[in-house]
Amino acid sequence: MEKQIKSFLEFLQNEKKLSDNTLQSYRRDILQFEEYVENNKINYAKITQEDMKKYLDYLQEIGKKTSTISRNLASLRSFYQFLIRIRKVKHDPTDDIQSPKVEKRTPSVLTSQEVELLLEQPKDVDLKGTRDKAMLEFAYATGMRVTEIISLDIDDVNLEEGFVVCRQGSKQRTIPLGTLSLKALKEYVDEARPVLIKNDSEKALFVNVNGKRLTRQGFWKIVKYYKEQAHITKDITPHVLRHSFATHLLQNGADLKAIQTMLGHSDISSTQVYMQFQDSGLKDIYQKAHPRA
Repeated sequence: MEKQIKSFLEFLQNEKKLSDNTLQSYRRDILQFEEYVENNKINYAKITQEDMKKYLDYLQEIGKKTSTISRNLASLRSFYQFLIRIRKVKHDPTDDIQSPKVEKRTPSVLTSQEVELLLEQPKDVDLKGTRDKAMLEFAYATGMRVTEIISLDIDDVNLEEGFVVCRQGSKQRTIPLGTLSLKALKEYVDEARPVLIKNDSEKALFVNVNGKRLTRQGFWKIVKYYKEQAHITKDITPHVLRHSFATHLLQNGADLKAIQTMLGHSDISSTQVYMQFQDSGLKDIYQKAHPRA
């Protein structure tokens, strides 16, 4: 694939006469795609339309903006059209894939009160309740993506030091755990998980009632169930907990760069979307005090 990428970039430079900035943009998009297919052991020449859709979903998962995903799709479409032209592939996997609509969307965020209400719902009276409480506390305490949480192994959490190591491909980041999250997690690991797992060889941190690694769908159902129990009208998904984590940190004075690191955003522009939720009092003070406001 490396050779084909080199040929494609030379074609854009020599034949299409694209600017350096545009070339670099193509290069970044294609190299990121190359890393993805290699990590997932996908043959770029035999990639299916379904695989391509999963890649676009992955870009969304890692916090890429809709405009960035749309540009990535355009870059890959040009790349595969080029590969067809030089007869390296027979089909374009981007065919019939619609570019996502670029629109300014405000992330859905819970208030601190709504978070408290949601986290109060799981009752510590049975194994499932203990697990669910630990999981919801953990999701809000870490801001991790649902796919990252369900991929965690028991060894990724250090209960003594109070942190979790999140691994994403070749990258990893360390996220601290708050007091309440740590307390709920210790209770789950000490009392519920050993009973839930059917086999001591099971590595997953969060498991279902059958003792197997919890699935993405299972996580979503749990969040939806407790949202209904709390009678919260807002649509709540695991990603809403991630947005709320970032927003509440920012509102309470956390540094944007630190939030970017904890969220695992490669580009700080993805993190800056939370700036709009900063304390509106600052805006009021500015409007009243600045001579040119």
